[in-house]
Amino acid sequence: MSEAAIEVRELYKEFRIKDASIGSLKTLLMWWKKRSVFEVKVLRGISFSVLPGECVAVIGKNGAGKSTLLSLLAKIYRPTSGTVSIQGRLAPLLELGAGFHPDLSGIENIQFNAVVLGLTRKQVAERTQQIIEFSELGDHIYAPVRTYSSGMTARLGFSIAVHVDANVLLVDEVLSVGDYLFEQKCLAKVAEIRAAGGAILLVSHNLETIRMFADRCLWLERGVMRMEGPASEVIPAYLASDSESATASQIRAAP
Repeated sequence: MSEAAIEVRELYKEFRIKDASIGSLKTLLMWWKKRSVFEVKVLRGISFSVLPGECVAVIGKNGAGKSTLLSLLAKIYRPTSGTVSIQGRLAPLLELGAGFHPDLSGIENIQFNAVVLGLTRKQVAERTQQIIEFSELGDHIYAPVRTYSSGMTARLGFSIAVHVDANVLLVDEVLSVGDYLFEQKCLAKVAEIRAAGGAILLVSHNLETIRMFADRCLWLERGVMRMEGPASEVIPAYLASDSESATASQIRAAP
């Protein structure tokens, strides 16, 4: 078996949220007013691996911990405990364009962000035209990014991320970054990276996309791994559970 591109073991993540309940200066000065601290357990003992050339999808309801998991893999957050190992160059396709400078042009942001993602200045110069052509932004590439629509920004962010020779992709609901034809081009590019041995961890509510791409599914529920296995088995189980929950809610709400 090949060495895993992504290895996660006993991953826990808790957030400490402080609630001072301060509504006025008087309240702030009251010495007996204690600050409440809440601990929110988002992930609880998650373990899995993704092999080179494999696409693993993460499904679950909002609040299950999916985006937090990707943020831990992208090193946006630190785990409370457990280990995360990434082998190779990582391209996080999470909030595309989040690191762009609004006053710089599209082409200037290409040059800056590609270096941040690991390319040398020479490699950036060699690939800039490819990135521009893939983004299909035309002359807008010379305009400040603050003039871009959200779709244009996402297009540019995606185009940069898939041209940095990453062998690990973290994808969070960002494949629909334009019209239908551009979306299909993005899907084809992701498939190309996978065929070349890239590992992909995909979070999406689009179950058809998951059926199309994923070898395996991880079903998270309230921070716990509810089920892991082939997409053809996990997705029906997830849908059946969702249907049962909806029926139970209707029964409780009935007069």
